[in-house]
Amino acid sequence: MKQFACLLLPILLLAMGCSKDVRPQSDIDEELIDAYLTENQITAERHSSGIYYIIEEPGSGGSPNIGSEVQVRYKGYLLDGTVFDETQGSQTAIFFLSNVIQGWQISIPLLMKGGKGKFIIPSQLAYGRYDRPGIPGNSVLIFEVELVNFQ
Repeated sequence: MKQFACLLLPILLLAMGCSKDVRPQSDIDEELIDAYLTENQITAERHSSGIYYIIEEPGSGGSPNIGSEVQVRYKGYLLDGTVFDETQGSQTAIFFLSNVIQGWQISIPLLMKGGKGKFIIPSQLAYGRYDRPGIPGNSVLIFEVELVNFQ
């Protein structure tokens, strides 16, 4: 019986340790985004994906799709305002939407050519739990984007 107890006790302790109530990152991101919007007095639309967005200028002439190559000006930053990437001045960047984070694949088609918007992207639609240069894991990302052109 003593041997059985010695075997059972570690299993019970392990099971008890694993039963902690861990909140999903999506819930944490949602709270962080809500706090950011409230603190900055921003009214944004919520996409079904969980991305929040503000279309500042819709643009005209159609929208890109996942297979499009887009030409953009953008600024990417964290909720605390730390800029991690941006185009400079009149420079643009060109990307295939199929090669960028899922948040961009969803957000950029919300704009038409010449459109401008601000997108608040939950971590699971960005880089998830993985660190990137200048971006800690589980970071909500904000992008200000101008869709200059696409094909």
